[in-house]
This record gives sequence, C-alpha cells and structure tokens, in this order.
Amino acid sequence: MNATIALFLVQDGVINGALYALLALSLVLVFAVSRVVFIPQGEFVALGALTYATLADGGLPGSVWLLLGLGAAACLRSLASPAGRGASVRERLILLAATIGLPLAATGLAWLLAPLHPGALVSTLLTLAIVAPMAPYLYRLAFRPLANASVLVLLIAAVGVHLALVAFALLTFGADGLRAHGFSDASLALGPLTLTGQSLWIVGLTLALILGLWGFFEFTLTGKALRATSMNRLGARLVGIGSAQAGEIAFTLAGAIGAFSGVLMVPLTTIYYDSGFIIGLKGFTAAIIGGLVSYPVAAVAALFVGLLESFASFWASPFKEVIVFTAIIPVLLWRSLRSNVEADDE
Repeated sequence: MNATIALFLVQDGVINGALYALLALSLVLVFAVSRVVFIPQGEFVALGALTYATLADGGLPGSVWLLLGLGAAACLRSLASPAGRGASVRERLILLAATIGLPLAATGLAWLLAPLHPGALVSTLLTLAIVAPMAPYLYRLAFRPLANASVLVLLIAAVGVHLALVAFALLTFGADGLRAHGFSDASLALGPLTLTGQSLWIVGLTLALILGLWGFFEFTLTGKALRATSMNRLGARLVGIGSAQAGEIAFTLAGAIGAFSGVLMVPLTTIYYDSGFIIGLKGFTAAIIGGLVSYPVAAVAALFVGLLESFASFWASPFKEVIVFTAIIPVLLWRSLRSNVEADDE
C-alpha cells in the first residue's frame, strides 16, 4: 500500500462513515427515548433507496402500499384503544388526517409526478413522504402496546418487524437490485484524489443534518422534551411529557434519517431488498461503541467503522464484515469490566 491508495481508502471510509453516523444517531435516539433497539432501521435505508430509485425511473414504488396498509392499521389500532374510544370528534379527524390522509396524499403525488421523471429534489421529498411516516405507524402497532415490557421483549418485537419488512421488500421490489443517479455528476480533483459530487453531497448533508439535530435538541421545546424523556422517563411523565408522543417523534426522526440515508447511498452502490440489514448492523456497531447513549461518541465511532471497513476491504476483502463486527467485542469487554468495578465501588 502506498500513500495514494491510503488516501483513496480514507476517502471511502469517510463517506461510508458519514452514512453510518446518521444511522448510529437515529439508533441512539430511538433507544434512549423508547428503549427499543431499532433493528429495522436498516430496512428504512433499503426502502428509501429502492423508493427513490423507482421514482427516479418514473415508476410508482411498491412502498406506497405498505404505507397505506400501515396507516390504516395504525388508525384502527388507535381508534380501538381506550384513548381512541373516548376521543373527541376533532381528535378523530386529526387521527384520520395523520394516518389515512397523509398516506393517500403521498401516494397520489407519487402517482402523478413519477411518470414525469421528477428531479432529485422532488424524488427525495416524495421518498421521505412515503417512507418516513412508516416508522411512527410501526411504533403505534408494534412497540407502543409493549411500552412497559422489558428490553428483551422489545428486541424480539424489533426482530419480528425487521423480518416482516424484509419480506415485504422482496415481494414488492423483487430480488433484483436498483441503483439511481446521484445529485451531481461533477467531480473535483484534489491531488491524486478525485472527489465526486455525490460524495461531497453526502458529507455536506450529513454534517448539516447532524448540526440540525444538535440545534433541535438544544433549542426547541420538542427536542428538550425528547432529551428529558431519554434521561428520566418517569420524571418526564411527571412534568407532563407524554412518553408515547416522545416515542412517535423519535421513530419519525429515525424513519426520516433512514430514508434519507438510503437516498444518499443508492447512487454509490446497488441496493437490494435485504441490503439494509448489514448496513443497519454497521450503524448499530457504532451505536454500541457509543453505549447507545452518547451521540458524539456514536458519530465518531461511525467514522471509525467506515475507515475500518475500507481498510479491511483492501487487506482482507472476504473478511471485512467479520472484522468490522468483531470491533464490538473489545468495547463490550471493556464496558463489562468497567460496570463490575462500579458495582464493587457501590
């Protein structure tokens, strides 16, 4: 390996690490607020990528049917709950607009605009409108009824949701992979490196989104409510912050981040119906290194995961996934030993 090859590997590692950072942040957010290890986060990446590629090709993505089905099921589930049975007419209208009206509007826009081959911006917005609402619908259906269950039960439910989404993606999009054009075909020569416009978009948008999330949690009332819920769920409820509403907001943000990550990723590589699992696991690896509680550590760990994957693909390509996932082991051992020491001190 020479310096030029090392620079290329660093470039690939930083780009992949930026995408993994988004996934890691969303996983930390969901776990901190709802105690759910959101394994299906990778499926939102795959659904976002496949939806965007289908829209860019002028077709109606099959994910709209999943959106409509989840919205209708979430609506029925909410109306059948004790709170839904006692809801006012205004509250029921708001529920219908959020679970029925929004999916119908997104499907109608996709049906009208997709044949016109909309540009990258319109396709991205449509993808977010189709894929992001699925996350809060899944929360209402699969996780909100288990809000008081143990983390293990929530993990089992997350695995079930993951398997269901993979099966639906295979049924809807088929076994063939999809790829789309990037946001920009421009390139920038920087010494021996050639930076593509898509890679610059990825890094720039990732940094902008991370800064936006920081501002959201630091300066908005909703963001502070999510922070309070993640720190002390009981204390947050005592001061009037609903844990269910906080969970829906956290899942919505995670769904939007996952879909947006898929949009950024699909120009770089071919995405298949089951690609999200491995991608999500790499984001999960970074989140684990951050202890599922620290956003900055998770973001830095994601860059480490991206660089480790890049260099492992050069030195030992058949074992790159094994090398990346093995990085969790020393972290878990260190945390285990540290936990025992704290317990002895207490």
